[in-house]
Amino acid sequence: MKVLVVNWNDRENPHAGGAEVHLHALFGRLAEWGHHIDLIASGWPGAARAVELDGIHVQRVAGRHTFALHGRGAVRRTLAARAYDVVVEDVNKLPLFLPALTRRPFVAIVPHLFGTTAFAEANWPMAAAVWLAERALPWGYRRAAFHAISESMRDDLIQRGVTAARIEVVYPGVDSTWFCPDRTTPRAEHPAFLYVGRLKRYKGVEIALRALALARQTRPDLTLEIAGQGDDRPRLERVAHAIGLGEAVRFLGFVEEGEKRRLLRRAWAVVFPSPKEGWGISNVEAAACGTPALASDSPGLRESVRHGATGYLVPHGDAEALAQRMLALANDPALVMRLGRAARAFAEGLSWETAARATEAQLQRVIAQAGA
Repeated sequence: MKVLVVNWNDRENPHAGGAEVHLHALFGRLAEWGHHIDLIASGWPGAARAVELDGIHVQRVAGRHTFALHGRGAVRRTLAARAYDVVVEDVNKLPLFLPALTRRPFVAIVPHLFGTTAFAEANWPMAAAVWLAERALPWGYRRAAFHAISESMRDDLIQRGVTAARIEVVYPGVDSTWFCPDRTTPRAEHPAFLYVGRLKRYKGVEIALRALALARQTRPDLTLEIAGQGDDRPRLERVAHAIGLGEAVRFLGFVEEGEKRRLLRRAWAVVFPSPKEGWGISNVEAAACGTPALASDSPGLRESVRHGATGYLVPHGDAEALAQRMLALANDPALVMRLGRAARAFAEGLSWETAARATEAQLQRVIAQAGA
């Protein structure tokens, strides 16, 4: 197959996150299996305009804030210059409504839609633009097939008006060879919790800070490490200072994959207090390392955490409930170990190979149906 993929970022972009891990894990394997994959994505200051990553030919256009304007033109020019069997848009920021540019078979990968959570992150005009664009998704992508990464995302699309028959759920994988337990990296001596992800207001990291402050009233030895970068960091640091956390919380900034793995192995649990996700890749990377998760009982996250088996789900926004779960783990190392073993078994059932094969099969079906 010759496949044109469009996404806001490639995995080298400083703003790349879970959606880019997902995209490269799938299409890098398709490239390895002999398919030709071109990717159009945004650039950033100093970035090469063209590069090959994971066997994918990447063309970088414009920048983070101008890709919506210039990306469509780049797609139009590329489609005019080359023949593709199928076009894939990874819809994880602002939908680009690319089906209007081509009659070729089309697949929309949907890892996450903001919905009303956009208003917790962006200013009102920008949030309204995202919300309205997502509302128009069923109309603008009415001839597209959809690739959803969880049942929660499938349900979201159906509620928005997308026909169920056009949606296929393909769970993401995890590299359980790289992310794995290691006896030479034991758990932290004192109960240590970990957040891994972008520092954006809508991610709910403030809830974890407030939960930690509540839990430390009973167990002053609890700590929280926050790995990741984002524009909400200054505000979160002010919140941590205002509620008196002091050295109990550490902001680590960006961490390399090896250091992230070490942190996941040391943690007593990861925390993910977001109101809405497509899946929750940090939860399953932790699970592969034998580490349980404490997460909001929200769409996507409730599928990447098996409540009572691989971790616990708590009502979103309930810092007291999250604090109680932190204390339950802190007071029972055997429970941490038991949840961690089940989490590892859960992660071993999630394979990028399986996800990529399912993606390949869906693309081939869409091409065949268009030909018929």
